[in-house]
Amino acid sequence: MNGLLLLGLSALILVVAYLFYGRYLVKTWGIDPKATTPAVAKEDGTDFVPTNKWSVFAHQFSSIAGAGPVTGPVMAMMFGWLPAFLWVIVGGVFFGAVQDFGALYASVKTEGKSMGQIIEKYIGRKGKKLFFLFCWIFTLIVIAAFADMVAGTFNGISADGAKLAPNASAASISILYVFVAMAFGLFLKKVKLEGLPKVILGIALIIAMLALGIMFPVYATKTTWIYVVFVYIFFASVTPMWLLKTPRDYLTTFLFIGMIVAAVIGVFVSNPTITTPAFVGFKSASGSYIFPTLFVTIACGAVSGFHSLVSSETSSKLVENEKDMLQVGYGSMLLESLLAILVIVIVGALPNLKASGVLDSTLANMALADTATPFTKFSAGVTGLVAQLGLPQSWGLCIMTMFVSALALTSLDAVARISRMSFQEFFEVEEGQEPSGLVKVLTNKYVSTIISLVCGYLLSLGGYVNIWPLFGSANQLLAAMVLISLAVFLKVTGRKGFMLYIPMVLMFIVTMTALVQAIYGIVMKLFVTGGFVLMVDGLQLVVAILLVALGLMVGFNSGSKLVKEK
Repeated sequence: MNGLLLLGLSALILVVAYLFYGRYLVKTWGIDPKATTPAVAKEDGTDFVPTNKWSVFAHQFSSIAGAGPVTGPVMAMMFGWLPAFLWVIVGGVFFGAVQDFGALYASVKTEGKSMGQIIEKYIGRKGKKLFFLFCWIFTLIVIAAFADMVAGTFNGISADGAKLAPNASAASISILYVFVAMAFGLFLKKVKLEGLPKVILGIALIIAMLALGIMFPVYATKTTWIYVVFVYIFFASVTPMWLLKTPRDYLTTFLFIGMIVAAVIGVFVSNPTITTPAFVGFKSASGSYIFPTLFVTIACGAVSGFHSLVSSETSSKLVENEKDMLQVGYGSMLLESLLAILVIVIVGALPNLKASGVLDSTLANMALADTATPFTKFSAGVTGLVAQLGLPQSWGLCIMTMFVSALALTSLDAVARISRMSFQEFFEVEEGQEPSGLVKVLTNKYVSTIISLVCGYLLSLGGYVNIWPLFGSANQLLAAMVLISLAVFLKVTGRKGFMLYIPMVLMFIVTMTALVQAIYGIVMKLFVTGGFVLMVDGLQLVVAILLVALGLMVGFNSGSKLVKEK
């Protein structure tokens, strides 16, 4: 299959979907360009800030994309590239983009409330408590999966003791990135720099960090990097947004743009051919079945419950005109779907790139090794394509590894903060009540962060390969719960919500099936096949059972409200 043709066809489908189905949702639900949005009505200069639609779009896209569109599609290609491609297109258009837009729409229409607060208003306090507990457990899985993945990418010493220069350089750049971002944040706090000068300074800082990182690589084991990553996300969770998170996200935007532009140029210049199998079968080599595995493996790019948290927690407080919501909510998800297709094209062409000599033998062997992470595969593929323009492959691999790991760290620091907030909000008492001493301790930001990160670390011991199915299941179950809650909101407020029914039912069935399979597999290891590890499989078993229980309770609570509400 011609990669350029597949990418072009995908772009056409997604543009048509935006112009027709997206606008159909706007017309059906109703948007008032003259209405006062929460960003305008509650403007406080901190959370509620009326913002240009392109800036809100950039914030939404960079926040939801992260490392998901790279990881999920690559892992799902165990069934072939065609099933992955079809789920990204169908899921992105009719599931993910509808959920993201719906969550943004509901929040803007309810004074900028988060999903938990919307659930409390339209479903009840019990539903809110269950939702926040589910969100907290979900964030632990995200922390575990991405922390293990980043540490593996930074691992500078192979099993045989050889030094891995690209990984070590990427790690060095990432260390610099944290401290430079903090210095950048302090500088912007003192000096009001905006527009082109700010852009030029940001790009200059990135170029300087790349050069220094390549010159001075840091070699350390994966175990060491696990500890470093958790220390970093602890500070990212508790420090003020302006000091670390905001300047880091700003700089990451340039990396994101650079990665996408490099990948697209590489595809156009090299016109790669996808030579991996289009369809392997309904059962993968590892023994998993296409249903439900495919649908929980590809989350970002198709549908992701995490996106709804971004839509309702931050973006809804920035929209200055209701007419901007289609571009921000629906459009950003479709762009993420296109990024997932780009990943499928590049990784699917790896065998062809090796055979044609586009990738040198060292790079090709690294990318096609069984132990290669999705980051490594994608980075190597883009490096090989861009190398046709004259960039040294060693430099290219280091830069691309840094790009994708920076996206993973962006997801990590965001989800660490959301984890801490979800834990605090779960224990939050009703207005007017005095919290007990224990509640005051548990809701302390340092205590709640430590509890969350310790639990995330214990889960990370299982490795991202074992954690990812749980992550996908939890993420998609969160999407199902959000879709059910949005259906209640639409019905209560007199709007049509039938377009949510099939997505919410299908995602609920898919995730429950996947979780039951995960529980069965772990129990079989305990009693039949052996190999059960208490701190790894035991924790995953507990988490999977909790997810099933919470999913059923939230589904029943919200579903009964949907059926009964007039």
